[in-house]
Amino acid sequence: MTHPSSTTTTQPELVITRTFDAPRTLLFKLWTDPEHMKHWGSPSDLTVPHYEADIRPGGTFRLCMRSPDGVEYWLRGTYREIDAPNRLVFTHAWDGDDGKPGPETLVTVTFEDAGNKTKLTLHQTGFASKASRDGHREGWTSQLDALGDYVVRMRQPG
Repeated sequence: MTHPSSTTTTQPELVITRTFDAPRTLLFKLWTDPEHMKHWGSPSDLTVPHYEADIRPGGTFRLCMRSPDGVEYWLRGTYREIDAPNRLVFTHAWDGDDGKPGPETLVTVTFEDAGNKTKLTLHQTGFASKASRDGHREGWTSQLDALGDYVVRMRQPG
């Protein structure tokens, strides 16, 4: 008896989990308020001079990250799901040199109570390669570090 052969193609995925010393409602707001995103919405060596978002299912966002030497990296996406303060799901695509979006990935961010803290899990799928996934891991890790620092600054008295 012969069995049909099957091939399984698995795309690389990214999962990062962090716990922040902030309630879920605050952390969710930091992810959905453009004024807050400007303070932490990029890896630590970049700034966010432009961020616009229509926070609703089907709404879009566009973000510019600027390097110290002035190089701009634009990214965009569409919100697929917004379940405040539990979950955000959105697409993520870097703009090419021609201003058109490149390959799209899907990002799911969940916010769970962890006592007086919040456990955040970021799950990104749809990478074309392990190298792309690894580059995003580096960027998200730095960005989540910046979010942690921003939370500390926000919660300091005075």
